[in-house]
Amino acid sequence: MVNKEPMSIEGYDHLVAEFKYLLEEEKPKVAHEKLVAAALGDRSENADYQAAKEKLRFIDKRLFYLNKMIQNAQVIDPSLHEHTRVSFGSTVTLRDLESDETIRLSICGVLESEPEHGLISVHSPLARAMLGKEEGDDFRIKLPNGEKEYEIEQIEYKNIYALKKNIRTKSDYAFH
Repeated sequence: MVNKEPMSIEGYDHLVAEFKYLLEEEKPKVAHEKLVAAALGDRSENADYQAAKEKLRFIDKRLFYLNKMIQNAQVIDPSLHEHTRVSFGSTVTLRDLESDETIRLSICGVLESEPEHGLISVHSPLARAMLGKEEGDDFRIKLPNGEKEYEIEQIEYKNIYALKKNIRTKSDYAFH
């Protein structure tokens, strides 16, 4: 059984853009570098040849991974949902019932997550514990250092990519 990987429309578009860039631009460029280096002679002692060969190996591994993610993508437009219950794309304000502190978390896809900025993967234990809950619901979650109890104070929709701090670009896709 193939597990579908939920992601936003923007997340899917970035995935496809990286795949196309690596396949159509980066891989041919590095393959050419490898051919030029190979023409210089003894390949066993040729650092440029070995480096290009290694880059191609990394590119191929990344292309394989991206292709698998694209094939398994379940593209979701969270703006179409009401967000009366916690679901993919929801931004949730939680209150820690012990410390009375509040935190805001948004549930997104694995490749879109930035836990340090409040974007957590839909597969994370905290996200799984919240899914389906409504405002006012309490829930417990077991953590390595004990158990925590939270109350859901607010559920809303905020665009995941408007919240992201680390959006990859073409220069990030290349293998240097």
